[in-house]
Amino acid sequence: MRRLVLLMVFWLAITPVLADGLPVPVARALKAAGVPQDAVAVYVRQLDQPKPQLSHRADQAMSPASTMKLLTTDAGLELLGPSYSWRTEIYGSAPPQGEVLDGDLIIKGYGDPALTLENFWQLLHALRQTGVRDIRGDLVLDHGYFDTGANEPPGKLDGETWRAYNATPDALLVNFKATRFSLRGDPAQGKVLISADPDLPQLNIVNQLSLSQVPCADWKDRLGYRVKHEGEAVTITFSGNYSLACGEQALELSLFSDDVYVSQLFRRMWQDMGGQWHGTLKSGSLPPGAERLVQVDSPPLAEVIRLINKYSNNVMARQLLMTLGAERLGAPGSPQSGARVVREWLAAKGMEWPELVIENGAGLSRNERISARHLAELLLAAYQSPFMPELLASLPIVAIDGTMQHRLNSSAVAGQAHLKTGSLDGVRAMAGYLQDAKGRRWVVVFIANHPTAAASKAAQDALLEYVYALP
Repeated sequence: MRRLVLLMVFWLAITPVLADGLPVPVARALKAAGVPQDAVAVYVRQLDQPKPQLSHRADQAMSPASTMKLLTTDAGLELLGPSYSWRTEIYGSAPPQGEVLDGDLIIKGYGDPALTLENFWQLLHALRQTGVRDIRGDLVLDHGYFDTGANEPPGKLDGETWRAYNATPDALLVNFKATRFSLRGDPAQGKVLISADPDLPQLNIVNQLSLSQVPCADWKDRLGYRVKHEGEAVTITFSGNYSLACGEQALELSLFSDDVYVSQLFRRMWQDMGGQWHGTLKSGSLPPGAERLVQVDSPPLAEVIRLINKYSNNVMARQLLMTLGAERLGAPGSPQSGARVVREWLAAKGMEWPELVIENGAGLSRNERISARHLAELLLAAYQSPFMPELLASLPIVAIDGTMQHRLNSSAVAGQAHLKTGSLDGVRAMAGYLQDAKGRRWVVVFIANHPTAAASKAAQDALLEYVYALP
């Protein structure tokens, strides 16, 4: 009995500190980073407990950055199912006659976020396997499954128009519309070598980079580039300097329009397969009576969300949100219809959150908002879902993989937490699940909105170590 009384006194003594303030290590780390406590929201709750162990400004609407992907991917799992897959189809406007298609070739997309170069090659290879070799009509690209006019302009958030992470969704999105530029210093030639993948015929690289011997830190800040469009052709001019100490680095850019990018890939791959195409490029709709020739399916949604969450892929998350709109409310899907679907799904679960703002479902936004409490409630509900294993497996593991691979590597927390991270200029966030030293599972949410938020990573780590060691 005396032991029980002592335990009750102990918990009563620490509960106010845990409920109304921040743990001392977290507060110290925030102070050192110059992040005020009133710019931070924190919510910590054991999975089998009705109340939080720690709640600090948890009801404040906050910019969540990429932790918003938790909402989009959880909704996708529950509404579409983990085995859902996207399809991409090829049609002929006329039946092929032997090796000849004397008509248009139509490629219709349904929003596949994982239509990589390899999968696009498989689609064309399947067409070649039907015997078609000579296409004498036009190449028609059907993007109608999504309302691309509803997309905000690329670079709206940060002015980085050409960065691949700002690529906008499209129903026929191939290889994330990205070109990967590899840079490497060559001391023998005394210059910087640049290569592009895919190396499209309409891409022209002007290399004005100089090779330097400075340390490699912040290499992107010393690198400049200009992009010029002339019809379908793109010229990119690299300038500045690149350090030999950097070894090989990569910069991913999205330089071409959707139609031009897909048509150039098609022409190159089709020619490599021994095929011929005599027509021109058109953007249009699938005509009545067209004959479907081949179809390729994406990996299942359970695999796709691993790419979305582990590596925080923005355009894939945005594709998923628009797919939700198209599947549940009818095509064309849009960010607005996807957001409506997610809100209705939450409301059906009794989760009507007045502060919630969904703009694109990826967190790549200055407008999206959610509170730490509601983000935690989403995770608590997801843990009771039959699809919990799929969502959990999609989250980065501390010190193991994804965006958490290089965090807390020498800490006892290593390998003990699955956490989605989020970062924008002025925003740092994390949210997910942690298993503590005693085997108890917790939901942990941390969001900082402040000009110095980038320095709050140490406070996040301190919070994880604090929760891990709770008695």
